[in-house]
This record gives sequence, structure tokens and C-alpha cells, in this order.
Amino acid sequence: IRLDSTEVDCSRDWRAVMTLPEKILISARGAIGIPFRHQGRSDNGLDCAGLVVRCADSAGLDYFDQGDYPRRPGGSRLETALDAQPCLVRVQVSCAQPGDVLLIRFMSDPQHLAIHAGSTMIHAWEKVGKVCEHSLDEWRSGKVVRAYRFKETSHE
Repeated sequence: IRLDSTEVDCSRDWRAVMTLPEKILISARGAIGIPFRHQGRSDNGLDCAGLVVRCADSAGLDYFDQGDYPRRPGGSRLETALDAQPCLVRVQVSCAQPGDVLLIRFMSDPQHLAIHAGSTMIHAWEKVGKVCEHSLDEWRSGKVVRAYRFKETSHE
């Protein structure tokens, strides 16, 4: 197939021509409806960190998965774990774009992760019992304390 004098190899996986944020958003949206399960990492259940791991894995990125964390990680534990990820780079919250990871503080410490999806965010939310998409309204936006952008790496 030729589009605007660019040849597209139809035998290649369609994800090969997608941008990294597009891959992340497709993976995140594909998880909508999966039940919430603390420390979950499969279609049988995900938590907010599991959703980020799923997105990194589906995009073929290197990441470190930490499995033994409490339901509500205290202090800077979650932020430290994100800073150590080989597939993430910290960006200013005001520069967050669709496909980025949002670190959210609902209570005293940052304890929640979501995938930025433009005017919405995708996250595994225990209160709802599943992965869902919520408006990234003024209240939720005001709770975002850090943003991270996925960067190209590969786990070959």
C-alpha cells in the first residue's frame, strides 16, 4: 500500500507504525473493565501500578516490577519507584500529555497512578472495582503531583 508516496508494509504488525503514546493509550483502554486486584498483573485483575506495568510491557519497554508493596504506599515510595524506571522520564505536570503516567495524591502521600488520556485519565480504581476512565477534571488535575513520560527502551 502506498500513502502519500510512503510505502507501508502490510505484513508488519500495525503497532510498529504507531507512536509510543498511542501504544500506551491502546493498552490502557484495552484494560478498561478488568477487575481491580491489589498487586494484580493480569486480565484477572490489575491495580494502578499493574496498569502501568501492562502498558510498558505491551509497548515492549524495559521496566522494573516491584511486587511487595502495601495497598497505600506511604512517603515517597511510589515516586522513588517511578524515578527508578528505565522506561520513564519525569516531566513537568503542566507539560503532561496523553500517554503519560500521572502520580496522584488523594490523601497525605502520593498513592495512585493513572494514564493521562487527554481530558480523561485511565486507572485501576479500587473504589469502582475495576480499570475505568474518569474525567481529568479540575479536582483530579489538582491532585496530580508528578508526571512521567514513557521513553523508548526494549526488553529483547
